[in-house]
Amino acid sequence: MTEEFGFAFENRYRLPALVFGITPATARVRVTDDELLVRFGPWRLRTPLANVAGTTVTSGYAFHRTAGPAHLSLSDRGVTFATSSRRGLCVSFVEPVHAIEPTGVLRHPAATVTVVDPEALAAALRR
Repeated sequence: MTEEFGFAFENRYRLPALVFGITPATARVRVTDDELLVRFGPWRLRTPLANVAGTTVTSGYAFHRTAGPAHLSLSDRGVTFATSSRRGLCVSFVEPVHAIEPTGVLRHPAATVTVVDPEALAAALRR
Protein backbone atom coordinates (compact mmCIF):
# COMPACT_ATOMS: atom_id res chain seq x y z
CA MET A 1 0.00 0.00 0.00
CA THR A 2 1.27 3.48 -0.88
CA GLU A 3 0.00 6.81 0.41
CA GLU A 4 0.98 10.05 -1.29
CA PHE A 5 0.88 13.55 0.17
CA GLY A 6 1.10 16.77 -1.80
CA PHE A 7 2.77 19.92 -0.57
CA ALA A 8 0.63 22.91 0.45
CA PHE A 9 1.72 25.69 -1.92
CA GLU A 10 1.19 29.14 -0.43
CA ASN A 11 0.98 31.67 -3.30
CA ARG A 12 4.04 33.70 -2.25
CA TYR A 13 6.16 30.50 -2.30
CA ARG A 14 5.26 29.49 -5.86
CA LEU A 15 7.72 31.71 -7.77
CA PRO A 16 10.77 31.07 -5.54
CA ALA A 17 9.98 27.33 -5.69
CA LEU A 18 9.56 27.35 -9.47
CA VAL A 19 13.05 28.83 -9.92
CA PHE A 20 14.40 25.58 -8.40
CA GLY A 21 12.04 23.25 -10.29
CA ILE A 22 9.70 22.76 -7.36
CA THR A 23 6.07 22.51 -8.46
CA PRO A 24 3.04 20.51 -7.30
CA ALA A 25 4.09 17.86 -9.85
CA THR A 26 7.67 17.62 -8.52
CA ALA A 27 7.02 17.93 -4.78
CA ARG A 28 5.47 14.88 -3.09
CA VAL A 29 5.84 12.72 -0.02
CA ARG A 30 5.19 9.02 -0.42
CA VAL A 31 4.82 6.41 2.32
CA THR A 32 5.01 2.79 1.20
CA ASP A 33 4.80 -0.36 3.29
CA ASP A 34 8.46 0.02 4.22
CA GLU A 35 9.80 3.43 3.08
CA LEU A 36 9.42 7.18 3.38
CA LEU A 37 10.26 9.00 0.15
CA VAL A 38 10.34 12.78 -0.26
CA ARG A 39 10.71 14.46 -3.64
CA PHE A 40 11.21 18.22 -3.63
CA GLY A 41 12.14 19.31 -7.14
CA PRO A 42 15.68 17.97 -7.67
CA TRP A 43 16.13 16.94 -4.01
CA ARG A 44 15.31 13.48 -2.65
CA LEU A 45 15.11 11.89 0.76
CA ARG A 46 14.62 8.14 1.10
CA THR A 47 14.69 6.08 4.30
CA PRO A 48 13.15 2.91 5.70
CA LEU A 49 10.06 3.45 7.89
CA ALA A 50 11.95 1.67 10.65
CA ASN A 51 14.26 4.72 10.69
CA VAL A 52 11.41 7.12 11.59
CA ALA A 53 11.73 7.93 15.30
CA GLY A 54 8.75 10.28 15.61
CA THR A 55 6.81 13.22 14.22
CA THR A 56 5.70 16.66 15.40
CA VAL A 57 3.31 19.08 13.70
CA THR A 58 5.03 22.47 13.57
CA SER A 59 4.05 25.91 12.27
CA GLY A 60 5.00 29.53 11.78
CA TYR A 61 8.01 29.30 9.46
CA ALA A 62 9.77 32.49 8.41
CA PHE A 63 9.36 33.10 4.66
CA HIS A 64 12.95 34.30 4.20
CA ARG A 65 14.25 31.09 5.81
CA THR A 66 12.05 28.62 3.94
CA ALA A 67 11.15 29.91 0.46
CA GLY A 68 12.95 28.42 -2.53
CA PRO A 69 15.23 25.38 -2.33
CA ALA A 70 15.60 22.84 0.46
CA HIS A 71 17.02 24.49 3.57
CA LEU A 72 19.55 23.33 6.13
CA SER A 73 19.20 24.33 9.78
CA LEU A 74 22.59 25.43 11.05
CA SER A 75 21.54 24.79 14.64
CA ASP A 76 20.61 21.09 14.33
CA ARG A 77 21.42 20.08 10.69
CA GLY A 78 17.73 19.37 10.02
CA VAL A 79 16.43 19.84 6.49
CA THR A 80 13.28 21.76 5.55
CA PHE A 81 11.26 21.25 2.38
CA ALA A 82 8.79 24.14 2.54
CA THR A 83 6.14 25.54 0.23
CA SER A 84 4.20 27.31 2.98
CA SER A 85 4.89 29.25 6.16
CA ARG A 86 1.76 27.96 7.90
CA ARG A 87 2.36 24.39 9.07
CA GLY A 88 4.11 21.14 8.36
CA LEU A 89 5.39 17.93 9.84
CA CYS A 90 8.83 17.46 11.37
CA VAL A 91 9.95 13.85 11.02
CA SER A 92 12.84 12.78 13.23
CA PHE A 93 15.06 9.83 12.40
CA VAL A 94 16.83 7.14 14.41
CA GLU A 95 19.85 7.42 12.10
CA PRO A 96 20.41 10.71 10.21
CA VAL A 97 19.61 10.66 6.49
CA HIS A 98 21.06 12.41 3.44
CA ALA A 99 18.90 14.66 1.28
CA ILE A 100 20.34 17.93 -0.01
CA GLU A 101 23.84 17.21 -1.24
CA PRO A 102 24.76 14.39 -3.61
CA THR A 103 27.71 12.82 -1.78
CA GLY A 104 25.74 11.82 1.32
CA VAL A 105 28.37 13.29 3.64
CA LEU A 106 25.86 15.73 5.18
CA ARG A 107 23.20 13.84 7.12
CA HIS A 108 20.05 15.19 8.75
CA PRO A 109 18.54 14.06 12.07
CA ALA A 110 15.12 15.41 11.02
CA ALA A 111 13.19 16.70 8.00
CA THR A 112 10.28 19.12 7.91
CA VAL A 113 7.76 18.91 5.06
CA THR A 114 4.88 21.35 4.52
CA VAL A 115 2.32 18.89 3.19
CA VAL A 116 -1.39 19.67 2.84
CA ASP A 117 -2.34 17.34 5.72
CA PRO A 118 0.47 16.95 8.28
CA GLU A 119 -1.71 14.91 10.64
CA ALA A 120 -2.55 12.36 7.93
CA LEU A 121 1.14 12.00 7.06
CA ALA A 122 1.97 11.49 10.75
CA ALA A 123 -0.71 8.79 10.95
CA ALA A 124 0.66 7.05 7.83
CA LEU A 125 4.14 7.02 9.35
CA ARG A 126 2.79 5.46 12.57
CA ARG A 127 1.13 2.52 10.74
